[in-house]
Amino acid sequence: MGKLYDEITPQLADWIRAQRLFFVGTAPRDGGRVNVSPKGPIETLRVVDGHTVEYDDHVGSGAETIAHIRENGRICVMLCAFEGPPKIVRLHGLGEVVRRDDPADGTRAVVRVNVERISDSCGYGVPVLEYVGERPQRGLWLERKGPDGVVEYVREKNAVSIDGLPALDGR
Repeated sequence: MGKLYDEITPQLADWIRAQRLFFVGTAPRDGGRVNVSPKGPIETLRVVDGHTVEYDDHVGSGAETIAHIRENGRICVMLCAFEGPPKIVRLHGLGEVVRRDDPADGTRAVVRVNVERISDSCGYGVPVLEYVGERPQRGLWLERKGPDGVVEYVREKNAVSIDGLPALDGR
């Protein structure tokens, strides 16, 4: 049976830091597409306090999460134990996008989440997976694009969501 938490406890924060990746789910207010995005590496997710987490939002092929947060704020951060005892943790809350002025290093923004509901569940259906390492493609892509190319990519590809909601302006 799942458990509700009053806050992110030190033990829960340690468990969160031990996971390899996390997922975020968002949706527009009316209609449109629900979006679930894998995020990581886990070091980009930080537990700020018992009711706040934040993560570095990397340049990607779309900007759905940012567009949805700007439109209505709703977000769910989900983590699954792929190693060790089974467990799933969901952090439901309201997000805020703190835009970076220069995405040249591949980080567009920080997403800060005011966590309103903290729950866990059994995770029995989550497979046991063996971690073998990080993929090199992101670093290679950033290197090939160069700082100016990354900025231009964000300008061209991350201005609006797939549903036409504003995401990142042209700076």
